[in-house]
Formats: sequence, structure tokens, C-alpha cells
Amino acid sequence: MTLSSEIYAEYRKHIEDNFELNKNGALAMRTLLEHSPLYWNSTVEKTLHIPKVFAAETIAHFREIAAAAYRIFGKVIAEYRQNGNYRKLFPFSPELEELILLPKQYNGFLPIARFDLFYNEETEDFYFCEINTDGTAAMLRDLELGKALIENPAHQQVIRHYRLSQFELFDSYVREFLSLYDSYPYKKNAPNIAIVDFLENATLRDFEEFARRFQAIGYSCEICDIRSLTYKNQALYSASGNRIDAIYRRAVTADIMANFSGIGPFLQAIKDNTVFLAGAFETQILHTKWLFHVLRLEETQGILTAEENEFVKKHIPTTTLLASGYIDREEVQNKKNSYMIKPIDAYASKGIYAAGREYEQQDWDNLIDGLWEKGYICQQYCPQYETENIDFAWGDGAWRPYINMPGLYMYNGKFAGILMRMAPGGQIIVAHENERTVPVFVAQGRK
Repeated sequence: MTLSSEIYAEYRKHIEDNFELNKNGALAMRTLLEHSPLYWNSTVEKTLHIPKVFAAETIAHFREIAAAAYRIFGKVIAEYRQNGNYRKLFPFSPELEELILLPKQYNGFLPIARFDLFYNEETEDFYFCEINTDGTAAMLRDLELGKALIENPAHQQVIRHYRLSQFELFDSYVREFLSLYDSYPYKKNAPNIAIVDFLENATLRDFEEFARRFQAIGYSCEICDIRSLTYKNQALYSASGNRIDAIYRRAVTADIMANFSGIGPFLQAIKDNTVFLAGAFETQILHTKWLFHVLRLEETQGILTAEENEFVKKHIPTTTLLASGYIDREEVQNKKNSYMIKPIDAYASKGIYAAGREYEQQDWDNLIDGLWEKGYICQQYCPQYETENIDFAWGDGAWRPYINMPGLYMYNGKFAGILMRMAPGGQIIVAHENERTVPVFVAQGRK
């Protein structure tokens, strides 16, 4: 028995032997969470009773996966920048391409990201689900859900016998952000920092925690709506009148392009290189779900090593456009259990995320007919790894299988931690609907 499965068995035994105690503990956790920063707009992030515990060996494997992907992604971005023909493989508008090709402001190419995986803990097989870049969020979930375990009797029993540690996801990024800023040619000794987004789309509690962490070490940090910024005399200003020297961009590129005409001051400051921006728009090359298609093309195979091409072949799901010339419509309809449909560029499960195996045949046929040649991608369905868990606080208190999706946080190319999302077995994870998040721990061994 592995260390992680041994610890899982300990959680389960305590729950089954002390069912009512754990049920009451879960309800107390819910009350605690409803009075925490995770309570927002009359809702709270939902969790399950058993957190995720990984052994050090699994964490080491995650580090290897993230590092291999990071090397490949760096080559793709470099090729895009220097090869006009390669740029044509991506579905970017001239306006976005111009932003992507702006001169680099810092050393590095990916300030922040989360690589979401389909990962089988027993076989160690895995596929990438998607790549999140500048809008990468949910660090606060792991932090606050971990705190709420003070009310979880099973967890309190486990930590009496095992040494568990949790990842730190805020100060670690603040350090990397400042490290990137230090490589900026026009850096200031005490920069004013802004966290920038379309605030109606923002995960504000995340932003507030990051702002507190910047402020705790002596930096001015303000949360700004990207549309409220002004630009005068070669300087960018917040709505409160403060000069902005450095931006932590949380506004995803899709939102920026959809509101292009309304954010002129922000864009002009970036083009004039009068403000530091983490991250640069080249990150969109990785964020678009079309990346998975390009990774398998001959043009990309030619810039990768044999080992890297084998990594892509084994771990990047086959992805193509749901359109004539890319895939046969009858193939998708007749083999529905083999495919998923996604928007080509979206986030937080926006748009239609559909797995054929969740549909009756006629409904699937109608869906494909309606989305055919409408800018959606068709992707190979990847096997889901499931573990049993129990939901006392929002569910019926019955043991059920839940699919597992670990998301690997990367800060400036360094593995930083994990977001663990789950959903009832047989379903795809849909943010803020069937999604459950559990805090993640690393097992250091018995006490």
C-alpha cells in the first residue's frame, strides 16, 4: 500500500467509525466557509470531506511533467515570434498578433500558469486538459479550504499520525513577480503595483489576498478595472490618481480583445513600454485551446526533440476544428464516446463543454449539427481517474466516485503547487456547477 492510499484509508475509516461526528464537522466547515473570503455573491466554494494527499514521489512526477511542458511551450513561443509562417497556424487577429509580438519586458515567457491534467494516480498515465495563463486563479480556495479543516474530525485524526504540508501560493508568486520586475530595464526602486482585470469577471478575493501580500512587504498595490485607467504624459494612472509602474495582469486575452476599443489607455501604455506587464500577450499562444492542435503538426515537430515529440504524442489529446476539412462530421457523431467539444478560446467553463458520452445519440447529433463550423474544437476524450469521497455539507452524505483533476501551478517556470478539482463520476467538471475543490497536502511520512 502506498503512503497516500494508506492515509486515504485512515480518513475513510475514521469517517465510517464516526459518521455523525464527521457529518457535524462538515456542517461546521460549511458555516466556517460561509464566513470566509470564499463566500461571494451569496455562494461559497463547495468541497468534499477528504482532502487530497499526495506522496512526495507523485509530487516529483508532477514537477517533471510541468518542466517538460514548460520547455516545449518555450520553443513554441520562440518559433511564433521569429517565424511568420508558423504564426499563420494560430487563429489570431492582426490586432492580437501585434500585441503578442511586442518586445519582451522581462526574462522569461510565462509568469503564471496552471496546467490542468487528467492524471491516473495508479498508473501515472496522464493527459493535459488545458493550459491556463494570465487569468490563473483559485489560490485562495486551497488556502481557505485548508483552514476550514480545523472543523474536520477525520483530518484532525490523520494529522495526529502523519506529517502533512500544504503549498504556499501567494507569497511565492509575489517573489516571482518582483523577480521578473527586477529584469525590467526601466524598473523603479519602489514600484506602484496594480492588479488589473474586468472586475465583473474577477476573482476579487484572490486579488485582495495578493494585494495584502504585496503590501505586507512594503509595496503599494491597488486593484483596478482595466477600463478605468488613464494615460497621460507617458504614464498610466489608476482611477484614484495613482501612477502605475507594474501590472499583474489577470484580465484574460479573450476579454481584452472583446473590449479592445474600451481599454485604449492600457494598450497604449503597453505599446509605449512605459509600464511593466506580467504577463505579456505571448502567453495567449499557450492559453488558446488550438495550441494542442498545433503541437501535433509537422511544423512543431521540427522544432522539438524526439523526446519532446514523444511527450506530445503520449500526453496531448488529439485536437482539431469541428469543421469540414478537419474532421468528418459522421465520425464525430457516430463515435460520440470518443470526443469532447469545447470553445476554441474560453475560460471558467464558459461556452459549451460537452462530452459525447454524457449525451443520448440524437441529442449529440443535434449538438454537432448546431456547432459545426461555429469555431469549436473537437478533442479526444481522455479517461478520467476517480476516487471515492463523501459530501456531507452540500450532498447526501453517501460515498460516491469523483473524477480528479489536478492543476499544476507554475510561477515563472517553477512548479508552485496544485489545485485539486473534482466532480461526480462520469461527468466533466463545470466551474461553479458540479465542481468541488479540495485542499491539497503533501505527505512527509508518519510522525
